Amino acid sequence: MNLSAQSNVKFIQNEIDKTLWKVFQQAFENLDSDALNQTYADDILRVTPNGIDTEDNFKLGNTEHFKALKAKNASIKLDFWLDDRKTNATTSYEVGFYRIATTINESTTYSYGQFHIVLKNMGEKWLISQDWDTTTINGNTIGKEDFEKKEPLKF
Repeated sequence: MNLSAQSNVKFIQNEIDKTLWKVFQQAFENLDSDALNQTYADDILRVTPNGIDTEDNFKLGNTEHFKALKAKNASIKLDFWLDDRKTNATTSYEVGFYRIATTINESTTYSYGQFHIVLKNMGEKWLISQDWDTTTINGNTIGKEDFEKKEPLKF
């Protein structure tokens, strides 16, 4: 890849960070399921350890989950970093690790995982078109040590 192509990829990735990942993180931390769900394409493939969702059921799950957390006066802090990114003008494949800190009644629990995400440039903005995540790799639970291998992204 020549220098011009590399700088174009960096430009696109910076745009993705500002227009998608920052919005995603803020929506998650504000428990704003509407904003979070708007980061996903209409034709989304969502895969979790529970199975495949092509019917947008997870969006309703986001809404119900955030509603329950709000009822408990909970707060969430989402941190993540990208391990690998492959990007062109229309598509970006992003692999990373996340940490979710949920605080209820001054008690904080942490969950960790890995994600593989496909983003599509939908003309006006980048949206998540495929979203896969897991809490294990090769049968081993992802934990604090895995997450702390890199610094979380800052927006």
